[in-house]
Amino acid sequence: MTVPSPVGPQLTSRIDEVLSRIDSAATRVGRDGADITVLLATKTRTPQQIAAVIEVLRERGRTAAVGENRAQEMAKHEDPLLAGNGVPRHFIGRLQTNKARDVVAFAEMIHSVDRDDIAEALQRRAEQAGLTREVLVQVNTSGEESKGGYAPSLDTVLPVVERLRDSANLRPTGLMTIGANTSDDAAVRASLSSLRELRDGVCERLGLDDFAQLSMGMSGDLEIAVEEGATIVRVGSAIFGPRPT
Repeated sequence: MTVPSPVGPQLTSRIDEVLSRIDSAATRVGRDGADITVLLATKTRTPQQIAAVIEVLRERGRTAAVGENRAQEMAKHEDPLLAGNGVPRHFIGRLQTNKARDVVAFAEMIHSVDRDDIAEALQRRAEQAGLTREVLVQVNTSGEESKGGYAPSLDTVLPVVERLRDSANLRPTGLMTIGANTSDDAAVRASLSSLRELRDGVCERLGLDDFAQLSMGMSGDLEIAVEEGATIVRVGSAIFGPRPT
């Protein structure tokens, strides 16, 4: 069995800095930072690195989850350091239909339902496996062509949520977006606040009280995301450090 990397002061410092950023943003809008899930973007990270971060977050009393965005990296979570550790597994990347079976087997929550054929493939694979999976509807709130997701309108998103709610094995619990790719904080905020407003509109129109998740915000814009209502923030390099080249 491999041995976890020691939790050094540099790693602890990065984690505490991220938690401080979350807490400060939450306090500004009357929220509790401890209520926000820290979703670790674990692309290219080793089981030793991931286990070390989870240990610190648990010591800090924080809710953590792990997220992969490439199907080929999911197997590393079966390492003895990570398997059975009770940390929820999420899938956060753009999903191809031929990977739906693997993702359903791995992830308790799937963030990237960005088109109808993906929803259908996930339902089919979840039914075959006898599993129920939480899913988030991805919305392209920035309008950037490079990003997937449904158009940010109630007329587009409402039918998607209704179809997912009618499926036997998928449980829609909220929305996801990737903030605008710009240094203009106002544009970033607009792309994130519109997701919250859309979520609230869906809940009101459909009378939902179990559609609360807002997955938005990453290392660079997590303060704005928290201020705008994020329940899940995706953090990678700000905690783990730069990815190996």
